[in-house]
Amino acid sequence: MNCPKCQSSNRIKNGMVRGHQRYKCKDCHYTCTVEKRSGEYPEGERKKALQLYLEGLGFRSIGRYLGVSNVTVLKWIRSFGEEVKSLQEETKEIEMVEPDEMHGCVGSKKTMFGYGLLPVDMARGSSISLLAIEVLKQEKRFGKK
Repeated sequence: MNCPKCQSSNRIKNGMVRGHQRYKCKDCHYTCTVEKRSGEYPEGERKKALQLYLEGLGFRSIGRYLGVSNVTVLKWIRSFGEEVKSLQEETKEIEMVEPDEMHGCVGSKKTMFGYGLLPVDMARGSSISLLAIEVLKQEKRFGKK
């Protein structure tokens, strides 16, 4: 933790305030406490909530599974939606796409009207997941003898 005033890492402990450790900067003599917001959750938990939502689970069931409030899950999903909206403004041309084997298997079922792929960008530390959906058109003779 660096000093919020002068950004120095030269600090010492300076007592406790309401159960939180207080620090004093040796350079500028500024006192501060460590700020840890109580509502912060790990980024992996937020990504897991988004993946479960895209799989079709409801907010309440995701909240029960992760041990968080259903309203918290709703806010996470909304924040992901806002990030995706900002991505729509910055469109880029896709150079190469590699579908998984599951794509051909799911798409070949006769009873399916549509199927989707869930590409998740976890390699670069991005918290944005995109859902690519491809809808198959129903044939005229489907279901008739």
